[in-house]
Parts: sequence; C-alpha cells; structure tokens
Amino acid sequence: MSSRKNVRRFGSWLGLALAAACGLGALAAAPVSAQVPPSAGEATRYAGLHAAAWRGDLAQIDKLVAAGADLNALDGHGRTPLQVASFARQRAAIRALARAGADLDRLERDRYDAVTIAAVADDEETLRLLLSLGASAKQVTSRYDGTALIAAAHLGHDGVVRQLIAAGAPLDHVNNLHWTAVIESIVLGNGGPRHQATLKALIDAGAKLQLADRQGNTPLQLARSRGYGEMVRLLEAAGAK
Repeated sequence: MSSRKNVRRFGSWLGLALAAACGLGALAAAPVSAQVPPSAGEATRYAGLHAAAWRGDLAQIDKLVAAGADLNALDGHGRTPLQVASFARQRAAIRALARAGADLDRLERDRYDAVTIAAVADDEETLRLLLSLGASAKQVTSRYDGTALIAAAHLGHDGVVRQLIAAGAPLDHVNNLHWTAVIESIVLGNGGPRHQATLKALIDAGAKLQLADRQGNTPLQLARSRGYGEMVRLLEAAGAK
C-alpha cells in the first residue's frame, strides 16, 4: 500500500469514527489526518540516520552508529529513524538500528509506534520482524487511545490481526470512542471476506463479544443493523447476544 493510500484510508477512518462518536456536525471542525507517513519532500530533506534509514543504506547506518549518532533522533513529525525505516519497509535497516539499540516502542507525534505503522500498512513481513526483535504488540497508541490490533481490525488486515493476537495484543482494549477490535471490525469494516476473517480470528482467540459501544449496541446488534450476514452467523455461533 502506498503512503498516499495510507493517508486516505486513515482520513476515512477519522471521519467515520468522529461521525459515530460525535455526530456528523462535528466533522466540519475536525482534523483530517491521523498516521502520517513521510512525504516525498520530507524524504528528500532527510539527513543522517533518517536519510540512511529511508534509503536502507546499511553501510551509512553502521558508520553513523559508530560515530555516536542519536539512534532515536526525531524528524519534524517526531519520527525516529526506525519508524522511518518501518514506513519505507527497509527491513535490513530496522534490524541494524535495533541491533544498535534503537527504541522499538517509541511513539511519534501522533502516538503511533513502528508496530502500528506496519499493522496499518498491512505489512506482515515488517510486523513479523519487529515482533521478533522484541517490539511490543500491547502499547496504547494513537489519539484514539487504541492499539495496533484495533487499527488492523478496522482495516480488515486479518493476517496482521492473527500475528498481533499471537504476540499478546490485548483482545478487549476499549479505545476512547468506546470501541473494541471486535466492534471496529464491524462498524468500520465492509462486511467482506477480510473483515469476516478478522472477526473470526478475534472470536477464536476469545475476545469478549458482549462489550457494547457507547450507545449500548453489542457486536451482534451492530452486525445485524448493517446486514452483515456472515458476521452475524459467526457471532451467533460463538454465543453472542
């Protein structure tokens, strides 16, 4: 997925979330961005470790690390070199920075970590690497006080969801919109195969199916109201009410 598509998708999520939580009238004054990848202009201005991480220049990373460069230096958006490498899918650079001692769990300005960056991008290979290096799947991230699992569930990134569950991501975390991963897979999903697979993974892992949204709607009620027949079937089979 391109950086531009990531921004559009998160803008869409923001609109849907605020519409549900605050009413459509709140959207006029709402910000329209959430997770923000480096732009092409930013990338051309990068220097030092940020530039090397973006390009995947391992020799330059090693040289700068040996010279004492700050492994957790921040760009203008509060991103570390490791986060920049995660956006760029420069996995060898991620490994080199982690080996040198870079913070795997640092949050950038909008409170996203490398795990959530990979989760949103549906980048299973980078996510697998980060988790293998010790990055946490349990952090509270984003302005929504959510998790990487909630973000992946709303996007229907079922493979990512399964990885995060296996890594111990909190199944029943409730964000500040009063939504869980189960709820987001329904209310921000399209009811299609990948969102169905996401919901099934959460059910199979033991996610609580009676946790309701702020209006008291359970996941089963939300799936029925949207006409998501297969999701209804999955929830009913699991004993949801």
